[in-house]
Amino acid sequence: MPDDSRLTLAEFAYHRAVFADDRAGLPAAGRALDAVAADLALARGRLLHADFLDSGLADPREAELFAEAARCYAALGDRRGEGEALFWVGLVNQMIDQDDVAAAEVFDRALSLANETGDRLTASYILRHIGIGAHRAGQLDVARERLTESTRLRRELGFEDGAAANLVGLAYLAAQQDRRDDAARHLDEGDELASRHAAVAVSRQLAQARRNLGFEQSR
Repeated sequence: MPDDSRLTLAEFAYHRAVFADDRAGLPAAGRALDAVAADLALARGRLLHADFLDSGLADPREAELFAEAARCYAALGDRRGEGEALFWVGLVNQMIDQDDVAAAEVFDRALSLANETGDRLTASYILRHIGIGAHRAGQLDVARERLTESTRLRRELGFEDGAAANLVGLAYLAAQQDRRDDAARHLDEGDELASRHAAVAVSRQLAQARRNLGFEQSR
């Protein structure tokens, strides 16, 4: 996220250039503002994606903002930021454009950058959505592997509501693979985690999965 220190740096560089005829700080200040612009584009795109998840109506600015963020981070040499922005580019491909082929290509690049820079949180998101794509393609073993790895990372990071969200998909996969006991276990654990963190949206997804899979009476 943008921080005041980068804006302060730009203000200081301007003051030095105008009043002290010292332009040495202008390039660094410009790069700092480029980083602010990248952060803002990413943050605004995420807000638009939250609106999409609620309304189902896509805003074309979302894809533009994520692409802009990815370009800015790449130009700055910020490979961690580039990997995170590319994940969101791939998410638009997958969830809005319904283009799993394009999404998979972007996710592969994003995951490489996330792993390279040690960004385990972004890696957990990418693995989750690679798993979703594999599930939609009928590659159940691949989907299970990717979702399981994403869940492991989220547990390690203390991102338990995110782990609960993954357990929804793992429950569906288990049921499709005739692992009913595993499916029930995933749902029960997901309910516990979602309740602990007041993740009401995930709780609704788990309740829907329970109904769809015929586990209403298992609790």
